[in-house]
Amino acid sequence: MRKSYRVKKEAEFQRVFATGKSYANRQFVVYVLEKPNQPHFRVGISVGKKIGNSVARNWVKRRIRQSLTELKPQLKQDCDFLVIARPAVSGMAMGDVKRHLMHVLRLAKILPAE
Repeated sequence: MRKSYRVKKEAEFQRVFATGKSYANRQFVVYVLEKPNQPHFRVGISVGKKIGNSVARNWVKRRIRQSLTELKPQLKQDCDFLVIARPAVSGMAMGDVKRHLMHVLRLAKILPAE
């Protein structure tokens, strides 16, 4: 994903945490902040140390990024959102990661219902 699609700065992360709404399932927590004048969505990914060592955390981040890239045309464009992985994600197959991520994004109304 290009840099323009990422929430990178600590202050931007904190703004989404403080003022955004949260949605969760057993694998992910998503915080959403509406930004009406924004040309496209921005996403921040957080994977904590409870997931495992750096190799395991990067493995999870790559799968989340790949899932979001595949879903990119369907995602709501005028918002910032953060995806936080819970320990249940470690060791899951790519298809399962995408399915659970789609579920929580539908709860957050970032991804339209089928």
